[in-house]
Amino acid sequence: MEYCRKCLTKDMDWNDYFATMHQYIDQIDGELKTDAVTYQSRLSICSECERLLDAMCNACGCYVELRAAMKKNDCPYQKW
Repeated sequence: MEYCRKCLTKDMDWNDYFATMHQYIDQIDGELKTDAVTYQSRLSICSECERLLDAMCNACGCYVELRAAMKKNDCPYQKW
């Protein structure tokens, strides 16, 4: 799938954008990426959070699926 590296999200097809984001997550180096159980646990916590809005943390602005995928990341509100 081709995508525009210089486009803003407002100029992109949302389905393609999120497919690309999930491909990126799938390709994160195993040493940097959280394991599947941790990833799902983090997403579960985020999905229950009042700050989640349209796949983004309404407080810090991250896409929670990207933040949750990386071992080094944590929730800026200490939820995980």
